[in-house]
Amino acid sequence: ALKDAGFTIVSFASNHCMDLGRDAFGDTLDVLNREGLTVIGAGRNLAEARQPAIVEKKGTRVALLAYNSILPQAYWAQSDRPGCVPMRAFTIYEQVEHDQPGTPCRIHTYPHRGDLDALINDIHQAKAQADVVIVSIHWGIHFIPAVIADYQREVAHAAIDAGADLILGHHAHILKGIEVYKSKAIFYSLCNFAIDLAAPKELLERPGHQEIAKLNPDWQPDPAYPTYFMPRDSRKTLIVKCDIAEKQITRVAFLPTYINQQSQPEVLSANDPRFDAVIDYIKAISDDQALRAMFDVQGDAVVIRGAVASRDTAPRRHSQSEKNL
Repeated sequence: ALKDAGFTIVSFASNHCMDLGRDAFGDTLDVLNREGLTVIGAGRNLAEARQPAIVEKKGTRVALLAYNSILPQAYWAQSDRPGCVPMRAFTIYEQVEHDQPGTPCRIHTYPHRGDLDALINDIHQAKAQADVVIVSIHWGIHFIPAVIADYQREVAHAAIDAGADLILGHHAHILKGIEVYKSKAIFYSLCNFAIDLAAPKELLERPGHQEIAKLNPDWQPDPAYPTYFMPRDSRKTLIVKCDIAEKQITRVAFLPTYINQQSQPEVLSANDPRFDAVIDYIKAISDDQALRAMFDVQGDAVVIRGAVASRDTAPRRHSQSEKNL
């Protein structure tokens, strides 16, 4: 189905990549490769998982890398273990009012320094081979509207400082804001695209689910969506559209999209009232996190203003000899 839909590259860096064990993980890699799809972000060992996919068209080379911050134990690859590429993070809970037991705490997160250094090195190497580098990261706080964790901003900015041209975030199952940093777009969460999740009674009664459902007060079963059991806001989603020409990104935009009652992504036209609803939602959550993104509607697409470096300042690909000078 992925091949028939036109996909040629897929990220397998997610918190579910090893759910069925190593044999199923390896079988999935084999099936994808046999169908002609290139897998990024996962492999039979860490070196394989770190390899970028590189596409060349009309004289422009594009490299794609993938990472995962949502990591159950033993899901990340090592030199002798299959899995995905880790970009781990740590959490600190700070008691704000030390004389007031039980009051809300402040939550801080920060990236694993070894993983971040490795990500930066990967981007440097990819930039030596390609004109444009796109980084996909499975990360973030699921189901909670708007909120972006500290580590996400730090990792995204470090990736762009290292040479990444576009950051595509996912995992949260809800849209998060869009940021432009040094003329590069960061999509902190793309929400969902194609996912089926029914709500059988046994799921609703699980204590684990009941705790997760508290993260979003709008998460209630809806008979109109029998196979899409997600918070109502999760119906609003988007598809990134990135134009690349002459060795650089020339436009970054998104297509407002809505998950219909059959759990299918429905790309919206500008005359659909849901089109504006998606844009307004993205503006609101971006403003909530002080991301200050600006958008321009062009036909049925929404262009990220300022997300393209000027030709004079756009970085160019360096040869290995130049890099070593």
